[in-house]
Amino acid sequence: MKAIVPVAGVGRRLRPHTHTQPKALMHVAGRPILGHILDELVAVGIDEIILVVGHLGEKIEEYVRSRYHVRVHFVEQAEPLGNGHAIYVARQHLDGDGVLIVMGDTIIKADLPQVLAFQESAIGVREVSDPRRFGVVEVSDGRVRRLIEKPEVPPSNLAVVGVYLIRRPQVLSRCLEHMVAERRMVRGEYWLADALQMMVDAGERMQTFRISGWYDCGTPEALLEANRELLASERLPQTAPEGSVVLTPSFVDPTAQVEGSVIGPFASIAEGARVINSVVRDSIVNAAATLHGVLLEHSIIGENALVTGRPARINLGDSSEIELG
Repeated sequence: MKAIVPVAGVGRRLRPHTHTQPKALMHVAGRPILGHILDELVAVGIDEIILVVGHLGEKIEEYVRSRYHVRVHFVEQAEPLGNGHAIYVARQHLDGDGVLIVMGDTIIKADLPQVLAFQESAIGVREVSDPRRFGVVEVSDGRVRRLIEKPEVPPSNLAVVGVYLIRRPQVLSRCLEHMVAERRMVRGEYWLADALQMMVDAGERMQTFRISGWYDCGTPEALLEANRELLASERLPQTAPEGSVVLTPSFVDPTAQVEGSVIGPFASIAEGARVINSVVRDSIVNAAATLHGVLLEHSIIGENALVTGRPARINLGDSSEIELG
């Protein structure tokens, strides 16, 4: 089976990092967001992946081609016109007897082998306390009856979390084409929920399945929370470098250089990073960044950034340099 993964989002709420790094490549709990998603897909036998790229798409292509050995296609979404438009530009791949769609801005945990065994279309959902912030489904007799994007008066508390099994992809393709031809836009964007509603109205049988883990990565605070929860749930094995201490749960890439430091808990140190005479907890340090003589908490440090000085809380973008003191 093939999967379509839209990763064209600009990630405005994660700036300054997303000025120079695609949101999907932001590091969390040992891997980029996209790495978590693709590892799950490959593990369940997905053998063809279509990535819808936009802003800094060449970095995503470089990352994927260097690490994954499955059939992969890259489709450009030239304008950020919504998640429905992202699938629309990839509609030539909506064929065969099933397509899995996974949105590339969140990390989910679900029983995907069970989902892929479904004989009809299905939508991943999770109960939330404030469904007004999400797409919502209304279910009757075990079937999806309505999908509404960010309703003011939600018909249920079942939020759509961005995973869809489409058993008749050609029907979705026609609905997307119809939606775009008629310019059915809400708040200036085309929503996948509207095309799915067109399928339901045309008689498509669609059920729901529950998502056990849902990790939003859309803001610095959410990214750090996802880092904490994923580190705690995955409990990655770690060996402390000589002269340093690693407090679990944490992740230190084998290529990182750590000297005279305390890492963790809830710290994620990416490949090629250098942490010297520092204390780092509840923070994400991206690839090739350098920390020297600092105490960091609740911080995100971009690629190739340099931080020296004294204790602080920082949200520092790529290739930046700051001296605290």
